[in-house]
Amino acid sequence: MSTHRTPCGRPLGGDGDSQAADRDYFSGRTIEPLSLEGNTHVADLIDNVYANSGFNGRLLADGAALYKRMIENDATIALTLAGAMTPIGMSGVLNSLIEHGFVDVIISTGANLYHDLHRAYDAPMRQGSPFVDDNELEDQGIARIHDVYIHNDDTLIATDRIILDLYAGFDGSKPFSTAQLHNYLGKRVIEHAPSPEKSLLATAAKYDVPVYTSSPGDSSIGMNLIIPHLAGNTVNLNPILDVIETTALVRESKVNGVVIVGGGSPKNFYLQTQATLTQILDDEKHMGHDYILQLTTDAPHWGGLSGATPSEAQSWGKIKEARGNSVVVYSCASLTLPLVASYAMTRCKKRTPKRMMQNVAEWRQKLAQHIPAKTLAALQGQA
Repeated sequence: MSTHRTPCGRPLGGDGDSQAADRDYFSGRTIEPLSLEGNTHVADLIDNVYANSGFNGRLLADGAALYKRMIENDATIALTLAGAMTPIGMSGVLNSLIEHGFVDVIISTGANLYHDLHRAYDAPMRQGSPFVDDNELEDQGIARIHDVYIHNDDTLIATDRIILDLYAGFDGSKPFSTAQLHNYLGKRVIEHAPSPEKSLLATAAKYDVPVYTSSPGDSSIGMNLIIPHLAGNTVNLNPILDVIETTALVRESKVNGVVIVGGGSPKNFYLQTQATLTQILDDEKHMGHDYILQLTTDAPHWGGLSGATPSEAQSWGKIKEARGNSVVVYSCASLTLPLVASYAMTRCKKRTPKRMMQNVAEWRQKLAQHIPAKTLAALQGQA
């Protein structure tokens, strides 16, 4: 077998390597000095400046274009939300995306949903400084999220009381999912809050967007629900129903995509739906998600989930293809999420809302028909 060498002296052997040697790697777009003239609007800046650059600027442009493809190909688009996004006002960005039909399901940390409720009831959060004596803040009854200040009495404790008031009237005696709970809370916010338009939960309820949280006990919403439970009004919040519902809505969608803000548990909770279909239900209808856009500051070499790459997800069968329809932008989502959202709202026509919350219960029941026969027989035998 003949051996070829690259200009760097690396040996190439075999047909596959010969084909690689013949590939024209130097055929990309020429990088020129970037011009801001005529590119002052966000979408133009992304298309004509960032897209012609490199590093994360180019990745941002690739990610915006990927989100545009998701929308135009009528993908069912999930958005996973980690990090303190609603405290810095990102609920407004997400509300706009929901109103445009660009988000169909949300999986969030419970904390983001809890802090979302403050503004609907005009409970303040203020800009502050991270360079402060936190002992003094505590003395003044102020909690801090980096440079965001939250008043303990006027905001946190006030919202705790609001959650209990909102929950009143909800039938928690039968098992329910977090989406059912959040939909109910969102509708109550619409009915009773002075500023419901500021709330992500309210907007999601208005457009029938299911909102899940992968760790319902890990936030002040879950903390507050111990009160009715301890008082004898059992709270039958069942996270297994969340696993079933998210898997069912993915299965019922022809094309699936996700915008991952940060990472964390919400990221995996969405991606695992494909593994649930193939590994648990032996259902090969989708064999991986179609599109992944992640906005994160986390790197893969620490081994954490938040930094895990699309290639790693492909090894688990969670996505179809790690190249082409998967983009990771390594930058703070406080910068990138508004830019990508603005790009989508500029470049894409509004979509008719999918209103998936209306069908979740039906799809949940339908998924029960896909338990593998051998597994079902074994379960019946155990019974």
